Amino acid sequence: MTTVALDPDTLSLTDVIAVARDDAEVILTAESMQRVARCRFSVEQLAGAQRPVYGVSTGFGALAQRHIPHALRAQLQKSLIRSHAAGMGEPVEREVVRALMLLRARTLATGRTGVRPEVLTTYVEILNAGITPVVYEYGSLGCSGDLAPLAACALVLMGEGEVLDSSGRVTDSAEALAAAGITPVELAEKEGLALTNGTDGMLGMLLLALADLENLLTAADLSAAMSVEALHGTGQVFLPELFHPLRPHPGQTLSAANMLTALKDSPIVASHQDSDHLVQDAYSLRCAPQVTGAARDALEFAHQVASRELRASIDNPVVLDSGMVSSNGNFHGAPLAHALDLLAIVSADVASIAERRTDRMMDVHRSQGLPPFLADDAGVDSGLMIAHYTQAAMVAESKRLAAPASVDSIPSSAMQEDHVSMGWGAARKLRRSLSSLTSVLAVELYAAAWAIELREEPGSPVTTAVVQQLRTRVPGPGPDRFLSPELAAVTELTADGSVVAAAEALASMEHTLPIEAAGPS
Repeated sequence: MTTVALDPDTLSLTDVIAVARDDAEVILTAESMQRVARCRFSVEQLAGAQRPVYGVSTGFGALAQRHIPHALRAQLQKSLIRSHAAGMGEPVEREVVRALMLLRARTLATGRTGVRPEVLTTYVEILNAGITPVVYEYGSLGCSGDLAPLAACALVLMGEGEVLDSSGRVTDSAEALAAAGITPVELAEKEGLALTNGTDGMLGMLLLALADLENLLTAADLSAAMSVEALHGTGQVFLPELFHPLRPHPGQTLSAANMLTALKDSPIVASHQDSDHLVQDAYSLRCAPQVTGAARDALEFAHQVASRELRASIDNPVVLDSGMVSSNGNFHGAPLAHALDLLAIVSADVASIAERRTDRMMDVHRSQGLPPFLADDAGVDSGLMIAHYTQAAMVAESKRLAAPASVDSIPSSAMQEDHVSMGWGAARKLRRSLSSLTSVLAVELYAAAWAIELREEPGSPVTTAVVQQLRTRVPGPGPDRFLSPELAAVTELTADGSVVAAAEALASMEHTLPIEAAGPS
């Protein structure tokens, strides 16, 4: 089994993906445990002091003015977690919960939260046992932490609430912990806040989105190149001298290089390169690198935000190097919310231009000799007409999801928390947007592959490899048939990286960024 060392200074995007999606085992380091024990000592010193300290010996949020006596502090922690585990809606995806828990454990391992070592070790044991708290979609405003989602996880740490066990069955958490040999934790001072006051849900979904969009943008370069080929477009507009020397945006330079690589040695392109049938290709073909490249540049910005957050210690209050426990506002999700909203915008734009290219392949007046809707016997057969409708519906949904969540704010907690980021909501809609983008690109790939096969000349070595990859799951052109399973199969090949891998087997296709999340820049 793959293992991931829970070192707060080196945990990477690759590590998060390995734990969230591949169930890699998390290993605690001796250095982390020593740091946790050292910082806990500072909290226990303050817990015995006469002066109230927020989160240690007081109530929470708008109730922070009440000093809580020692006899009630264990109950205070239980009450905090129980009351905050108030989520509603559908359960979120298992990979999101696992990413959230890993990232919360990473922050606990910094020592800044002041928890006892047994809290961290038990939290990691739950993760390693494959026990997944049931976390509901609504309950975080992206400020004061992802409160309800994180509280649902903390509730399981206490032996309460519901979980998915390692077989995916919903069960009582106490039963699941007992079956795994894990003893629930009785929380002490500060630990309730430490387990709930973080941006881990937002960050986890951003990191998952970075990995997904990395693959999808390269798939978009491939689908665009295949559409150019299918529509008798030109590759001359993707020559390197037209990009970095003239307009030095790195993303569009990279996307153009990918498209030029995909079209290299294409007999289809060569068959009409001396023709004057078109003076210029339509924008959806000619400007594909500019659009997908701009998305790459936006992804780089989001990657920088995520990299910095991946080195943060988000809690309120936090334990400083001096041993002082200090209140702060670092739990505010604005940096993440803005990045998440930006990615939803560029996802919608990449989907939109892909749909425009697909539309051209459907239209006999613009498709350069292809049959209407790529139908086998147009009139008797409808071809890919409704596949395009479905694609258009998903693009429309993506555009609605591009409306930013971060410009909204609903004051809460008796106006103590009077400006919130809505970053969790931004992350949830980004996941839906990326799901739609995957399907939209799959429809374009499906249509472009079909169109290429209808041409008299073969495609390039790269596009031929992609077509052959699709043909391992779906047949080529022919009379009308039930398309939904075929579109689902191509969507799966797009999502899991098979499409990009098929191209990379023949040529070096550039990705967006290094997948490792570097330290703060």
